[in-house]
Amino acid sequence: MATRRNLLVMGVAAATALALGACGATADKNEAGGGDGDKPVAGLRIMVPNSPGGGYDTTARTAAKVMEDAKIATGVQVFNLPGAGGTVGLQRTVNEKGNGKLAMQMGLGVVGASYTSKSAATLTQTTPLAKMIEEAGAIVVPKDSPYKTINDLVAAWKANPKGIAVGGGSSPGGPDHLLPMQLAQTVGIDPRQVNFISYDGGGELLPAVLGGKVAFGASGFGEFLDQVEAGQIRVLAVTSEAPIEALKDVPTLKSSGIDLVFTNWRGIVAPPEISDADKKVWIDVLTKMHESEEWKAELTKRGWTDAFITGDEFATFLTEQDKSVADLLKQLGLA
Repeated sequence: MATRRNLLVMGVAAATALALGACGATADKNEAGGGDGDKPVAGLRIMVPNSPGGGYDTTARTAAKVMEDAKIATGVQVFNLPGAGGTVGLQRTVNEKGNGKLAMQMGLGVVGASYTSKSAATLTQTTPLAKMIEEAGAIVVPKDSPYKTINDLVAAWKANPKGIAVGGGSSPGGPDHLLPMQLAQTVGIDPRQVNFISYDGGGELLPAVLGGKVAFGASGFGEFLDQVEAGQIRVLAVTSEAPIEALKDVPTLKSSGIDLVFTNWRGIVAPPEISDADKKVWIDVLTKMHESEEWKAELTKRGWTDAFITGDEFATFLTEQDKSVADLLKQLGLA
């Protein structure tokens, strides 16, 4: 049987480069920097539309630190505005029309949540900046779980779909929801029978897995690396095509006889109607970040895949993702 690839989450990466423009924000380049390598850009803010500790939060704070360390930007503020699967933050971003100092960390989860939450604000209203990273998913259990392999878990799950709760760090329609639904479908479980419990980001999912509130968790593997190293969590399988460098001993779903490959992506968007000058500042900053040795080191450290696209190319991708997610959610009766 042909490999079931999730086309809607074909991720691409490092939200960082957006067309090598330079130029100062709303002042001249000497004041705003970012154009010709003069002074670091000041005053940029990145909103994370879910709780601290999740994938969006980790990505945004890593990007901000790299910008600071590489002297690309200074005083980058990262703040959290959680709620409704990311659509509270999305609405805030849309409401900030013309604010060229603000950007929102986002990804597949916000695309899905905009439909399942019936959000008035949509990603098509935002200004696409860059797609940042791609990350494989992981199926995880606490250290004392009775499930030692992914096939142990699947056997129990098939025997009692409603009794085996799965947690994800996104709302219905997000990657942590789509992954177990597609996994269920692949192994012969009706997705409508899946007992899915939604958490607002990996920061809330983690204690639920550790505390046994769910039988297993489904999320980006990077959410759990610290706990894996500490021996608190076991990864039963990753959802990539090939094994993950950061989890060398963990099998893929495919190598375990489950014909599914699934990847997630994250990117950055700005409010509607920002000026060309402000857009160029973001593009320049993200591009320089993407090219920095500090960012490359973070990609390796965190196991993120760099599939960087920007500007119009990212806008086209975002439009395609929006349609693909909407079509899938309609099939599941969620949109």
